[in-house]
Amino acid sequence: MSSALARRIELLNKRFENAAPLEILRGSIGEEFPGKVALVSSFGTESAALLHLIAQIDRNTPVVFLDTGKLFGETKKYRDQLIDLFGLTAVTSVQPDTAALAARDARGILWTQNPDACCALRKVEPLNRALAPYDAWFTGRKAFQAATRAALPLFEIENNRIKINPIVRWTKADIDAYFTDHDLPHHPLEADGYLSIGCMPCTSRVEPGEDARAGRWRGSDKVECGIHLPMGQAPARAEP
Repeated sequence: MSSALARRIELLNKRFENAAPLEILRGSIGEEFPGKVALVSSFGTESAALLHLIAQIDRNTPVVFLDTGKLFGETKKYRDQLIDLFGLTAVTSVQPDTAALAARDARGILWTQNPDACCALRKVEPLNRALAPYDAWFTGRKAFQAATRAALPLFEIENNRIKINPIVRWTKADIDAYFTDHDLPHHPLEADGYLSIGCMPCTSRVEPGEDARAGRWRGSDKVECGIHLPMGQAPARAEP
């Protein structure tokens, strides 16, 4: 990280230290990164809150959706529902490179052999291509979600691009209250026990008392897809 970029991150965190999410989003979209910031959304169980906030500021804000080829059909239907409900005009569905899939996961079962490599192929690499035009991007991560996210800042740097976590300080109660106050629809699988939803083969129901992300990559040490990793840790790459 360059000293100039490090200084900018420091100033951004200081400027928005006590700001509400709507103020963080408005300042980032209209002042700090005009035309150069996108939201990356999974259209998962809590995504409607951040998408609704974005829509209040600018419905033309770019939104990147990673269509891995392994998603639940309900997630795609929920995506379409929220696009229509919020009037979002710039949602782009990004897919893995077809040549890369043919070379590295021709049978579509890489997830059974090397889930890190599968995530790299189907999520990390497509996202890197999709974010190329942007200087910054919004995530929906919250500190309460996992121990690995407890110390997340509002603004951070990754791959020389600024990553913004505008609702990082929200609690689960805050999310639930926002859904209730704004009458937001829930992901159709949430009522069936899916509290954190990714690709179908690697997502399971969460039992009462479990962490919301316990159903992701159940039975393994994997806790992140590779889009979000601890500082200094490089994402996995699928072997040819």
